Amino acid sequence: MRRLRLVAFAFVALLATACVQPPPAPTGLMDVAARPAEKALLAGIRAYDDAQYPEAEKLFASALQTGLASQKDRAAAHKHLAFIYCTSSRVSECEAAFRAARQADPAFALSKSESGHPLWGPVYKRLQP
Repeated sequence: MRRLRLVAFAFVALLATACVQPPPAPTGLMDVAARPAEKALLAGIRAYDDAQYPEAEKLFASALQTGLASQKDRAAAHKHLAFIYCTSSRVSECEAAFRAARQADPAFALSKSESGHPLWGPVYKRLQP
């Protein structure tokens, strides 16, 4: 009787392990880059790096409106918008963008060199909790 229970238990355990699904394959960079929001974010970063700030602003806003999947990506879009706003003397919009970055990703922080920037550094530091 005891042996029968052991065999039954082993059989049930074997069945349970057969039901376990393997983890899904990780999402590849090409898959992520093809999503509309992420594509707009990447294009916005390129435009920003090329000093095409009006175009970058539109692309970051589009990325956010389209729905970036990652909280870090949403924070990055807001951060770049804050930089654009601060450099064009739109301080209240800059503050709002930094707040939105922190709301998107509570771990959001500027790098040491970014926080030392003469235009947006003081705004960022003023908003620190």
